[in-house]
Amino acid sequence: MIPKVFKEVIDLGDGREISIETGKLAKQAHGSVVVQSGKCMMLCTVVSNYKQSPVDFLPLTVDYREKFAAAGRYPGGFFKREARPSDGEVLTMRLVDRVLRPLFPKDYHSEVQVMIQLMSHDENVMPDAMAGLAASAAIQLSDFPFECPISEARVGRINGEFVINPTRAQLAESDIDMMIGASADSVMMVEGEMDEISEEEMADAIKFAHEAIKVQCAAQVKLAEAFGKKETREYEGEREDEALEKKVYDMAYDKVYAIAKAGSAKHERTAAFAEIKDGIKATFSEEELADFGDLVSKYYSKAEKSAIRNLTLDEGLRLDGRKTDEIRPIWCEVDYLPSTHGSSIFSRGETQALATVTLGTSRDANKIDMPSYEGEENFYLHYNFPPFCTGEARPLRGTSRREVGHGNLAQRGLKGMIPADCPYTVRVVSEVLESNGSSSMATVCAGTMALMDAGVQMTRPVSGIAMGLISDAESGKYAVLSDILGDEDHLGDMDFKVTGTSEGITACQMDIKVKGLSYEILVNALKQARDGRLHILGKLTDTIQAPNADVKEHAPTMVTRRVPNEFIGALIGPGGKVIQEMQKETETTIVINEDPVTEEGIVEILGVGKKGIDAVMAKIDAILFKPTVGSVYEVKVIKMLDFGAVVEYMDAPGNEVLLHVSELAWERTENVSDVVNMGDVFDVKYFGLDPRTRKEKVSRKAILPKPEGYVARPPRDDKRSGGRDNRGSRDNRGRDDRKPREEKKE
Repeated sequence: MIPKVFKEVIDLGDGREISIETGKLAKQAHGSVVVQSGKCMMLCTVVSNYKQSPVDFLPLTVDYREKFAAAGRYPGGFFKREARPSDGEVLTMRLVDRVLRPLFPKDYHSEVQVMIQLMSHDENVMPDAMAGLAASAAIQLSDFPFECPISEARVGRINGEFVINPTRAQLAESDIDMMIGASADSVMMVEGEMDEISEEEMADAIKFAHEAIKVQCAAQVKLAEAFGKKETREYEGEREDEALEKKVYDMAYDKVYAIAKAGSAKHERTAAFAEIKDGIKATFSEEELADFGDLVSKYYSKAEKSAIRNLTLDEGLRLDGRKTDEIRPIWCEVDYLPSTHGSSIFSRGETQALATVTLGTSRDANKIDMPSYEGEENFYLHYNFPPFCTGEARPLRGTSRREVGHGNLAQRGLKGMIPADCPYTVRVVSEVLESNGSSSMATVCAGTMALMDAGVQMTRPVSGIAMGLISDAESGKYAVLSDILGDEDHLGDMDFKVTGTSEGITACQMDIKVKGLSYEILVNALKQARDGRLHILGKLTDTIQAPNADVKEHAPTMVTRRVPNEFIGALIGPGGKVIQEMQKETETTIVINEDPVTEEGIVEILGVGKKGIDAVMAKIDAILFKPTVGSVYEVKVIKMLDFGAVVEYMDAPGNEVLLHVSELAWERTENVSDVVNMGDVFDVKYFGLDPRTRKEKVSRKAILPKPEGYVARPPRDDKRSGGRDNRGSRDNRGRDDRKPREEKKE
């Protein structure tokens, strides 16, 4: 018997709907829903252990997977099973995690697992926009301690009109692609890319998405009420001791405030704070520390955070002595690495990134193979964050989710400034060598300079900045912090990263930790970020004013050539013989793609040095060569025959034609060698196809003066047996009195 199903439908306002259903699938999970829009269906399940984990954080795992069966496809490669998550799946996991995590109680340490899987794909629905809705709806049906329902929505803008959850086709026409995560009363997360929009336009897009999210949150509440809202589970919270908290606060606050106000460097400041903490612990006995030493550490951290925040709000000073809108010292350098196609160093304070650029053909494009999307990226960026950049030693376990997310943000910030007619596939790699605040924005800055150093003709240079916010709801005070430190990232109420050009914003990532942040404060923060961005942009352009006009001498030059479809086979050759020999002889890389519209061949020629590329172009010219009737061409004898000479066009090596003995000279020629020899170069006139032989005809004698007294030989007798002129004459073929040919006797 099919169990009772509970369902809520959300109207997106343009004929599209999203439904949330529960009661049919995965009933042993603590909460499960199926979210559907069109043919797209996602199953989300949530489970949380009842026993608290022995850690001081929330062990939350968000897992998003797309099943290839959902799109009626097989996984690529030899191993026909879904394996490690793709970058696209990892990015969706991060989007959901960042909105869910702050809404669990700070003292809830039970392991939580959220699993979202795409079960049915619709090419007109982008599933990542519904993942946050699915996760929150499943949690609402559980007994987890969770503050309130949330949802996520994508917003685009097409022809000046905002659109919620646009299709991929619509997104291609949009100048905004933003994901917003929010509850009914507060925006909590923003991430996306834009086409150089203003701060006010960005705020309007967030407002538009938030209105749609409010409707989605209300639908979750209705579904939970219809299903039967569960009582929130009881759990053992963290131990508290108000008297101990006050004692530690009184011992630590003034000392921390003084060190914070001194404006010291990271390692010096960290050591000083550690000394204060150790001094406080030294006032307790070993037995007391064994009993409540963890509380001492916890209360010290709260006192430290309070002192640093108050210093900024009351005096406008920060940990390293800067004012709230001050940017750390910057130095830059380009062309640092001698063998790369482009390179740069960007250092800002204690953060440093080394970027490299590699230029390649379409064969080097980053291929994306997901059930929900198949395509290629001709511009992509990889971000590496080794442990030494923060002075740590830890094992490397492959690319982390953080590295994927930060690299994607930097890529989105830069890619809009790569011109559409850039012939190369471009790969940027950022190696973070030092980190104390916003290495992803350092990556954007280093990437810009490396691209210009490589000769990539960027539309405009891009810079990036990380911002913070400290606010006090009771007093109404707030401070926006430009170019935040790593410590400020943790103690603030909002951290956001913004990239852009002199004309507007190209990408952003925000995590908002306070409820009800006003749009006025948000716009003010974005405007302060613009001032900081432009300051940093000036440092970049002081180092390299514009993209280099050409690629470096050791970097490959790319030339593209369109070839009519009928010549592609000749260019490739049987079994690829022609193109392979050409690449070997010219030391170039040749890639041939087909234009899906015109069906022409697009030939990419990549090579270091002009000689090899010119040789390939000459070969293509030779293959495409079509002589014009009546024109004169220079030829070279390459083969001698009894009945003529085979000549090759000098302008199109490889194109051969027979020069018949009768066309060598006006005089009768008995031997071909009497007139021409191997290697001779001379001119001939092209007559097109000979109507008699149906072969191309060229003549040497046609451009020579007739000898004095020259008398043309009489034409052959049409009635001669076996006369070939009869067969070549259309008039003779039509004569009614022609006698049939007699059979040849044995």
